[in-house]
Amino acid sequence: MSVRPRLLYVTDLTYQARGRRYCDEDIFLSGRLRADFDVALCHPRDAAALMESFDAVVVRNSGPVIHYQEEYAAFRARALERGVRVHNQLTGKADMVGKQYLLALSAEGYPVIPTAGSAEDLGRLPRAEAYVVKPRSGADSIGLRVVDRAGLESMAAGEDLAEVLVQPRIDFRYEVSFYFVDRAFQYALYAPRPERRWELEPYEPTAEDLAFAQRFVDWNAMDHGIQRVDACRAPDGGLLLVELEDLNPYLSLDLVAPAVRDAFVTAMTESLHRLLAGVPSSAGAPART
Repeated sequence: MSVRPRLLYVTDLTYQARGRRYCDEDIFLSGRLRADFDVALCHPRDAAALMESFDAVVVRNSGPVIHYQEEYAAFRARALERGVRVHNQLTGKADMVGKQYLLALSAEGYPVIPTAGSAEDLGRLPRAEAYVVKPRSGADSIGLRVVDRAGLESMAAGEDLAEVLVQPRIDFRYEVSFYFVDRAFQYALYAPRPERRWELEPYEPTAEDLAFAQRFVDWNAMDHGIQRVDACRAPDGGLLLVELEDLNPYLSLDLVAPAVRDAFVTAMTESLHRLLAGVPSSAGAPART
């Protein structure tokens, strides 16, 4: 390794996301990381060709991989074959490999929105006025559609569900996101108005909230990386998992206080140093309290 570690920072600065400016976040983060590393930015389509010239690869706001599935698969396969250090670590079991983890978590008794992945399972879903059908490889609501009860029964009668998951649409009170670095909690944000998902405000989680989110991060067992646990507050007051984002979660860093943002940058920097040194996250700093 060079005296100053070299990072290949993977991002799509041109990606347009509703209600968010991915490019601003990556310009900020990559700039702050230059205090400890030599940093070069590249588009996700170029990562496989460039990564072996660097000490580690940081995958950040690279956009939904559904737009460059072949290139992402090639990057992932080559990185694993060559032992390239990648942040987020490529061992993620959640969105990194598709949304079928929702079926596994539900089967294991985790608090997840009820999810069906086969025609046989559709009849086990709770009755609802509407149901959400989402691609297993989707992101940013790409390909998501809503069906009524008749539509659900039609799916059960013959639609191939191999590429989608089905969930009842829940009349939740709000959505809340918990942000972690190397399994350590950093901050939380929530959308008090369900119809405005990305109008987020700071959220002070309870001990029960943190225990809920920590269960999923611990289940994922990722030593090096950033995770976002998205949940909804159900009508009964409990939290249910919506998504465990472990590939390239948007962080909404512009919405947190400067001290919280600085602490996140420090945690990410320390995480990268541990990745480069081969030190597991258990040796890292404790969660923010």
